[in-house]
Amino acid sequence: MADKEEIRYVVRNRKARHDYEIKSSLEVGIELQGSEVKSIREGKVNLSDAYATVENGEVILKNLHISAYKMARENHDPLRPRRLLLHKREIRKMTIQTEQRGMTLVPLSVYFRGRNVKIELAVAVGRKKYDKRQAIARQEASRRIKKALKRDL
Repeated sequence: MADKEEIRYVVRNRKARHDYEIKSSLEVGIELQGSEVKSIREGKVNLSDAYATVENGEVILKNLHISAYKMARENHDPLRPRRLLLHKREIRKMTIQTEQRGMTLVPLSVYFRGRNVKIELAVAVGRKKYDKRQAIARQEASRRIKKALKRDL
C-alpha cells in the first residue's frame, strides 16, 4: 500500500458554513488548465461567490475565481465555468437532492490530495437570519460547556 496521500488546503469557504446548513459533502475532482493549477499552487483562488449547477448530466462550477498566472504565455479566463469530475451515480444523486426546494451545491474548500486538485462540494440549504443567530448561540453554549469541563478537571 502506498503512503497516505497528504492533504494540503489552499482555501476554505468559511462563509458557506455560516450561511448554509450542510446536509452532505463529497470530494470531487475538477477539470483545469495548466496555468490554473499553477495559480492554485500560489493560493490565488477565491471561493466566496462560487456555486455549482447540474447541466446536461454534468456538474459545472461557476464563479470560482482563479487569478491569472504571471509566467504563463497564454492565460485562462479567471471566472470561466469549470467541469467537476463525478461518477454518473453521484451526479444523479446530486440532481435529485438539488431539485428539492432550497437545496444548492456549494464548494467548501479547494485542496491538493497528493498532486491532484480536489474540491469539497456540499449539498446545502440556505439559512435564514434567525437560524444563523441560533447556530451561533449553540456554538457559544457548547464552547462555554467545554471550557467549564476543562476547568473542573
